[in-house]
Formats: sequence, C-alpha cells, structure tokens
Amino acid sequence: MESAIVPQRGEIEKGRPGVGVLARFGIVRLAGRKVIVDPWFYVVATVAVLIVGIAKGGLGGGIGVVSVPLMPMTVSPAQAAAIMLPILLVMDALAIRVYWRRWDWSFLRVLIPASLVGTVLGFLTFRYFSADGLRALVGVASLVYAFQYFTRSTSVVRKRPRTGSGIFWVATSGFTSFSIHAGGPPLQAFLLAQRLDRTTFQATSALFFLVVNWSKVAPYAWLWQWSHDNLLTSLALLPLTPVGVTIGRRLHTAVNDDVFFRVVHAALFVIGVKLLDDASAAV
Repeated sequence: MESAIVPQRGEIEKGRPGVGVLARFGIVRLAGRKVIVDPWFYVVATVAVLIVGIAKGGLGGGIGVVSVPLMPMTVSPAQAAAIMLPILLVMDALAIRVYWRRWDWSFLRVLIPASLVGTVLGFLTFRYFSADGLRALVGVASLVYAFQYFTRSTSVVRKRPRTGSGIFWVATSGFTSFSIHAGGPPLQAFLLAQRLDRTTFQATSALFFLVVNWSKVAPYAWLWQWSHDNLLTSLALLPLTPVGVTIGRRLHTAVNDDVFFRVVHAALFVIGVKLLDDASAAV
C-alpha cells in the first residue's frame, strides 16, 4: 500500500495529481508557490509545536506524539511530516543544550545503532506501509506499557539495558519516527523499564532523537519532502520552539520522579487511544 506520509513528485508539481487535494486543505499558489492561508492551520500548528516543545524540554519526548494527529487535521499527513522535521531538529538542539552530558551512554550505545537500522528500514519500505497501520502499531504498544505501569507494583531497582529488547523497541522507534514522527512510545517502552531518574531519561531521549531526526534529513530530501513552501512554513512556526522547550524545562524541575513518570505513562495511554482511534476511523 502506498504510504500516506511520503508525497510523490506529482503532488508538488504544478498541474499534476495532488494539487487539487492540497488546494482543499487551504493551500493556494501565489507567484508560482504554494502558501498556506488557512488560519485554522496556524492555530492547530501552534498547539502541536508547543506540545512537542514542552515534551522535548522536560516532560518525556514521546508525549510529543500527541501532536502527530493534530496537523493532519488541516494539511495532508505528508506535508505535516515535512513541516515538522526542521522544527524537531531545532528543538532537539535546544534540548541537548539543556541536558548536556546528562545522558547515559550505556543505553545510547545500544539505542543509536538500532535506531539507524529502523530509519533505513522506514526509508526502504515507505511504499508498503500505510500511515494508519503504523499509527495502530504505535497505539497498541503505548496502551500495553501504560496498562502494565498502572496495574502492577513497580520496583525501584534499576535494570541494565537488555540488548535484545533494546534493539527491537528502538529499531521500531526509528522506523515509526521516519514515517510519522511517532518514535517516542517505542523508545519509552524500553527506557521506562530501566528505572532511570527523570533527568537521565530526558537527556538520553533528547540525544537519541537528535541522531534519529538528523538521519532523516537526506532520505526526506530524496523523497521530495524539502520543498521551498514547507520550509517557509517551518520557519514561520520556528519562534514557538524555544517557548515550548522553556516551558518543558521549568515543568521538569518543578516535579519529582514519581509525578514525572506518572505523567509520561498517562500520556502514553492517551497517545494509544488517540492513535488507534485515528487508525480505525480511516478503515
């Protein structure tokens, strides 16, 4: 099945199939360029960008996947993914500055290579997986881990990384991150089980997604995601990134570990329900 995320060349060339679809989402051509003029898009995009910034700044990067279904309410999923990637790159850099050297290399030496494998698989198989199928996959994983957290007694003993489970979950994270920017829940499925303190958890996630998101730059260019119009829209939304990250950092310092991880798991539950609802609505 053709991916609903990656646009084909015909969708970005004048007079080719797809232009009519873009026009219905409030995109018009001015002086040979497509410009989003729908004010509702900017309302929704502002909320989405702030949620992602808060998540990356201090409340668990995976919470940002809540914003994944928002922007496709007003533009195509392909364009939403393309617009968000430059914003994510800037947010990752800001988060790294906040949590510099607070990450755990014993985890990252497992996570980073596995994530790159997942990114490559996402690039090679983008034509064969639908966005809704991927949303359903991430949604199920999110619900399972949220359910386990709230229904079992938890131990405070920290575990060391298990290579097998780490490779599986993090490769899945790279795969779903490439397709729908929803790599957070699979990563959290692995990291949450390790009982990290909240700052190490946040810093490790931040460096992980810095690498993953930069690994998508060249493949997105190959797949014609880097259009001039998408980059202009990203630039218009960019001033929101430090606002969201700053709010997230302040919230991070204001809560303890127990509250932090309860929020992360509660968000995973909401994420799972929302993604499964989006996937089922498209059936």
